[in-house]
Amino acid sequence: MLPNPIDLKDLATRYTAAWCSQNPESVAAFYSHHASLRVNDGPPAVGRNAIAQVAQSFMAAFPDLCVVMDDLGLEADEPEYHWTLSGTNTGPGGTGHRVRISGFERWRIESDGLIASSQGHFDAAEYRRQLEQGV
Repeated sequence: MLPNPIDLKDLATRYTAAWCSQNPESVAAFYSHHASLRVNDGPPAVGRNAIAQVAQSFMAAFPDLCVVMDDLGLEADEPEYHWTLSGTNTGPGGTGHRVRISGFERWRIESDGLIASSQGHFDAAEYRRQLEQGV
């Protein structure tokens, strides 16, 4: 089920702010209890605790993490949230390099307005390059 466009934009705006909050539970709160988040072709994180762990891994790696919503549209009747992540990899074991990577998530939304599943995509090779060499 798709929320109306105003509700969807509000969801995406608040979701973006949650990613910038350094509070992984605030990201997970946008997902239904048994939701899944899959990044590229990795295994899905299932449930709010696992989704919070994914968010925590990025937040720990990039203490100055900033996510910007670039666009919000529909693809095959599913919301597609486009974003750009930037930050300096100064967390534990970090490289100290600045990263700026764009990607998107395709969402399936539950009737209660929460995300049931998110399939995220970004250029993993470019991300690794930036971790090693910077932007």
